[in-house]
Amino acid sequence: MMLPQKIIAKKCDGKTLSEIEIGLFVDGLMSKDFNDAQVGAMAMAMFLQGLNNQETVYLTNAMMKSGEVLSWGNVTSTDGHSLNGPILDKHSTGGVGDKVSFMLAAIVAACGGYVPMISGRGLGHTGGTADKLESIAGFNVQPKLAQFKRIVADLGMAIISQTPELAPADRRLYAIRDITATVASIPLITASILSKKLAAGLDVLVMDIKVGNGALMTDLNQAKALAKSITTVANDAGVNTQAIITDMNQVLGNTAGNALEIDETINYLTGKLCDPRLHEVVVNLAKAMLINSKLAPDEESAYLKIDQALASGKAAEIFAKMISALGGPNDLLENPWHSMNKAKYIVDVLAPSHGYISTMQTRDIGLSVVGLGGGRTSNEQIIDHSVGFDCILPIGTSVKKGDVLARAHASSKMNAELASKQYVKALRFSDVPVAESKIIYGI
Repeated sequence: MMLPQKIIAKKCDGKTLSEIEIGLFVDGLMSKDFNDAQVGAMAMAMFLQGLNNQETVYLTNAMMKSGEVLSWGNVTSTDGHSLNGPILDKHSTGGVGDKVSFMLAAIVAACGGYVPMISGRGLGHTGGTADKLESIAGFNVQPKLAQFKRIVADLGMAIISQTPELAPADRRLYAIRDITATVASIPLITASILSKKLAAGLDVLVMDIKVGNGALMTDLNQAKALAKSITTVANDAGVNTQAIITDMNQVLGNTAGNALEIDETINYLTGKLCDPRLHEVVVNLAKAMLINSKLAPDEESAYLKIDQALASGKAAEIFAKMISALGGPNDLLENPWHSMNKAKYIVDVLAPSHGYISTMQTRDIGLSVVGLGGGRTSNEQIIDHSVGFDCILPIGTSVKKGDVLARAHASSKMNAELASKQYVKALRFSDVPVAESKIIYGI
């Protein structure tokens, strides 16, 4: 067997690793034949020397195969029907106010797709899909895989948190990357995301690559490089994959915070409230999923199916049934706040002057939500799902001094007032109208 230090030395010298050598490294992640120091050294060598496309494919496949890879061929619904549509998913690189997954999965399921979505926790200033679902009393984000599969077969969608069975090698590598300053590597990000997503047994994947001051990728060239890396590797691994680069220079939608985002999701699906920027992101991702999976032959047909899924109430019904099937209430759509906690204190965030909202430091707003208790600063921290911001006005809005820019939801008056000040500090105002910013940067 090749010694770990020989594989590390080869990558340190900038040489290309073979499939066998990368396989030995991933096996070593699982068996601990690569100790923590050696994993850290290997991560740093990969970070500094990079991985070519083929090496990234080898790493992705090896980590995917380190755990269970879901198969859907023999899965049947409760009434005995096998799946009669494509297996699809979407992954976002994360942002503030990004509740797209809930709406998108429900729409695509209503159009005949099957969406087994395995989601993450909050990371840094960004919210986590699994954390948002846990705002709902009784909801179980970690069911047995057999139950997860059955709900997908019955309803067309289920959203759960990452499970220990899927891509466990990535979990160890990521934990060590996190403490060795080797996270920001496009090949390693690519392999980390795709090893988990491809383990779900997908036919089609659509990536939502966020770019802007509230995203992992703050620069458009970085975002394009990540999009190209992910789509190339995933397609080479046999999964039809497309990436859409979307804006994260402002909060997406009009809420940021776990329970508040679930409430906005319900309002969107039931037609009570539709933020235009959020809707454009949802529709573009849904259109890509429907066309790439051949559930729709062209854009016009895709748009019609999406509109029908929302207008008919079918998407809302599927989302509500999923909540109930995973332990949540039966009446979430009718009475969302019966099963979610409201914050004790709600404070209006007031405009300090007349003008137009010109910029928003989105990352700072996300960090304010974390500071309120809506995110984690340590792994064992318990989240306060009730806190955050709602009634958020978008960039370009004309305001007068004293107008409400947003509302801060907090567990104490002091925290609410502090968050309100932080929110105002994250905004800039202009005396002249501001051009509407882009939402979709590229596909």
